[in-house]
Amino acid sequence: MGSEDHGAQNPSCKIMTFRPTMEEFKDFNKYVAYIESQGAHRAGLAKIIPPKEWKPRQTYDDIDDVVIPAPIQQVVTGQSGLFTQYNIQKKAMTVGEYRRLANSEKSQGLPAPRTRAQSRSSCRRCLLPRYCTPRHQDFDDLERKYWKNLTFVSPIYGADISGSLYDDDVAQWNIGNLRTILDMVERECGTIIEGVNTPYLYFGMWKTTFAWHTEDMDLYSINYLHFGEPKSW
Repeated sequence: MGSEDHGAQNPSCKIMTFRPTMEEFKDFNKYVAYIESQGAHRAGLAKIIPPKEWKPRQTYDDIDDVVIPAPIQQVVTGQSGLFTQYNIQKKAMTVGEYRRLANSEKSQGLPAPRTRAQSRSSCRRCLLPRYCTPRHQDFDDLERKYWKNLTFVSPIYGADISGSLYDDDVAQWNIGNLRTILDMVERECGTIIEGVNTPYLYFGMWKTTFAWHTEDMDLYSINYLHFGEPKSW
C-alpha cells in the first residue's frame, strides 16, 4: 500500500496521496482504516488515486441531457481579504448547456473572428480568460489569480444535485452505496439525509467555490472527480 506526500497544510502535517491496487481498493472500510493508520486524517484531506482498471461509469457520452435543476451564480463582493458571497439561483439547464456555457467564446472572453490587424490589436484580450481556468505556472500562481479576480465575472455552479453518475453495478467505492454505518440509517430507520447518506452531484467551472468546511457531525466527506480540470484545494 503505497503513499506519497503532496503539499503541506502546515510544517508538521502534510496532505497524503495514496495509490491503492485493485485488490486493496475492493474493501472501502479497510482502506479508510489503513490511510487513518498512516495519519492521513490529521491533515483534514487525503487524495486517493483509483487503480486504472476501476471505472465508475463506462461512458460519459450520454449525460448531456442530465438536468441541473437549480444552478447558482456566485457573486462575490469585498476587498483586502474580506469577501462575501451571494448565491443567485438561475433557471434550470442541462449538462450539455452548462458545458457549452463554460467553453463558449463569450464565456472565455474570446473575440469573434476578425481581420489580422484587428486580431493583433485585441491579442491581449484573447488571453484574458473568463469562465475557463487561466494559464498558470503552478498552483501558487493559480491561487493568486483566483483571489485577484474573485470579484470579476461571477461563475455559474451546478451544486447540490441529488444523484450520482456511477453505474449501478459498480461495487467498489460506489458513493451511492459505500456499505458504511450511514447506510443502516436509511435501511433500518428509513431516514434519508440528502448529501449525507445519499450522494450529491456538482458541476463546476473556473472560480466556482465550495469552501473547505466541517461536515455534519464531523463526518468524513468523499468526493470523486469524474472529468474536467483538476480540483484546487
